[in-house]
Amino acid sequence: AGIPVATLAIGKAGAINAALLSASILGAKHPQFHAALKKFRTEQTDSVLDNPDPRHA
Repeated sequence: AGIPVATLAIGKAGAINAALLSASILGAKHPQFHAALKKFRTEQTDSVLDNPDPRHA
């Protein structure tokens, strides 16, 4: 019961996360937002996987 609330950080990181959250919410009804967010997340995942694990450096 109640109203869902998203809590985000302040500053640049918070603004980026707010934009990603907004795109995710809008993507539920607007395919262009869903596609753009999916592409962004895939590119982020690929960039992480392309770099060595810093725990094993």
